[in-house]
Amino acid sequence: MITLRDVTLRRGAKVLLDKVSVTLNPGEKVGLVGRNGAGKSTLFALFNGSLHEDSGEFSVPAHWQMAQVAQHMPETEEPATDFVVAGDTRLAAVRERLREAEARLEAAPEDADAGMAVAQAHADLHDAGEHDAVPRAQSLILGLGFRVQELDRPVNSFSGGWRMRLQLARALMSPSDLLLLDEPTNHLDLDALVWLEAWLQRYAGTLVVISHDREFLDAVTGVTLHIDQQKLVRYGGNYSAFESMRAEQLSQQQSAFARQQEKIAHLQKFIDRFKAKATKARQAQSRVKALERMEKIAPVLAEADFSFEFKEPANLPNPMLAISAGEFGYRADASPPTVILRGVNRSVLAGQRIGILGANGQGKSTLVKTIARDLPLLAGTLTEGKGLSIGYFAQQELDVLHAQSNPLEHMIRLARDVGPQAREQELRNFLGTFNFSGDMVNQAVGTMSGGEKARLVLAMMVWQRPNLLLLDEPTNHLDLATREALSVALNEFEGTVMLVSHDRALLRAVCDEFWLVGRGEVRPFDGDLDDYQRYLLDESRRLREEARANASASSLAAPAPAPGPAPGPAPAPAPTSGDGAARRKQDAQQRQQLAARLRPLRKELEAAESRMTQLQSARRDLEARLSTPLAPADIADAGRELKTVSEELQDLEERWLELSSEIEAAETAAS
Repeated sequence: MITLRDVTLRRGAKVLLDKVSVTLNPGEKVGLVGRNGAGKSTLFALFNGSLHEDSGEFSVPAHWQMAQVAQHMPETEEPATDFVVAGDTRLAAVRERLREAEARLEAAPEDADAGMAVAQAHADLHDAGEHDAVPRAQSLILGLGFRVQELDRPVNSFSGGWRMRLQLARALMSPSDLLLLDEPTNHLDLDALVWLEAWLQRYAGTLVVISHDREFLDAVTGVTLHIDQQKLVRYGGNYSAFESMRAEQLSQQQSAFARQQEKIAHLQKFIDRFKAKATKARQAQSRVKALERMEKIAPVLAEADFSFEFKEPANLPNPMLAISAGEFGYRADASPPTVILRGVNRSVLAGQRIGILGANGQGKSTLVKTIARDLPLLAGTLTEGKGLSIGYFAQQELDVLHAQSNPLEHMIRLARDVGPQAREQELRNFLGTFNFSGDMVNQAVGTMSGGEKARLVLAMMVWQRPNLLLLDEPTNHLDLATREALSVALNEFEGTVMLVSHDRALLRAVCDEFWLVGRGEVRPFDGDLDDYQRYLLDESRRLREEARANASASSLAAPAPAPGPAPGPAPAPAPTSGDGAARRKQDAQQRQQLAARLRPLRKELEAAESRMTQLQSARRDLEARLSTPLAPADIADAGRELKTVSEELQDLEERWLELSSEIEAAETAAS
């Protein structure tokens, strides 16, 4: 177990944890929460051994293996699969031992010890999972959102966010007793996040995770450690349970009672108002539940030191905008335009709360950027309502910020360009409401944290008094308290909200309806986020099977075209015409075609199974032979033969898995 007893931790002269004691048991999944700067990363540094306690006692079992995501950006031409396989530290160590033993044996064939070392290394390789290392690594890579054709691409060919996903896969590949994850969801979209949750739920070791995604914490953790005012308190339960317990504690503290009651009354007012507006069954019920949660944890929200609100819009055009036969995409220099979404016919009405869903790369940001006027509409019409005023939160905050300018300079330019005109002191006071006080108003944006930049973008949006909010992943750098403040502000906002986010708590609390972006189109999604998560898991499974089938077809026939955007639900087969006899004849023909297609695959599968049985028997015989006294030359021969047999068996096992998957996918598609 992990034990802290009267531990004090400092960063420089500042005490972050003062004489704290806590115990984490083997196999527990722990969420580490607290305000930014409270000491979460410092405690992680203690866990991973890069920082030592200033006083007290800290212990982790000496035999435990630890894994964590490397924070540096990988720079290598190594293929993605090989890069992730290398994360298996146990396998890498055994491979190195085998290379050393083989070099010794090659230099001195008569060296009995070298022959035994080669034989032992081969046995250890099997125990370390050499036979399925590549499939395990590729399963992690595909689960985190990569495509099959990207498995062997060089790591350097991916963008920064995708390279950090490879770092995450590499950490998950490593055998570990303790897994440390610091904001693992930052570079993930919703489908990869759902996959990661399922993987971590199956993880057998001890997990400690820092995250500002409350639904992720709820799904993965069963213990919560809260850092506050230099203390570390353990709560039994996930993040929602922690919220409830802490709310009960805070409600019993009378020192801030008057301020809390005022803010609680304010919260209750809009909760009552919006619960009365809940009309759309599935989506609205999710929102009602989110508001009910806010009722229970009102003391926690009242304790937060940051809150804000959007100003009432000057007018509310209805409709806000209308899209007819729209084509969305982008143009690169003189090249023909790249169309991502076609035939879009949608309207946005005053007061709507729209969540925009879809897998990564399907066009969500392209849709939002076009509505925000950052990209031109390629075809069709986009008609804006008279007086439309857009507040746009870009996924990359620096898209709308200047790194060399400070918050005050940003606000002065904004007040000059879009109004209303204001004195400098008024702008300073306004920035103070967003926690930019004192010298912070003169700090260059480029030196600020992601959360501070996000707050500045929110401040600029509020000043503009928009009637349509376009929010593209607004919570990426926000802590939990600021996310709650954003949720409250959006619920009180009188205008229209269009939201792209992987934060399901925010989507549930804010959105009354959803649009699904995928297969080159935008269509309503008739369901709630639980339905969408099931859809994502089904789609991920179906796409993997489809990719395997395409790979098989390309190896048996002409090359298959590269997969396009992730498709939506598979269309139902068209009804056959004619009477029952014609349908039966057509079914029989389809079964014959399937059987003909599968015949060579089944034949190869049977041959592989037969050969695997022979090789497994040969490997057992060799291992038994190596366990008896032999001459050095015989040991060397047996070791080399064992290596050959093990390599052929590994190749056959991988091929057997591929064939089984292809056959299963074909049978599923035909059923």
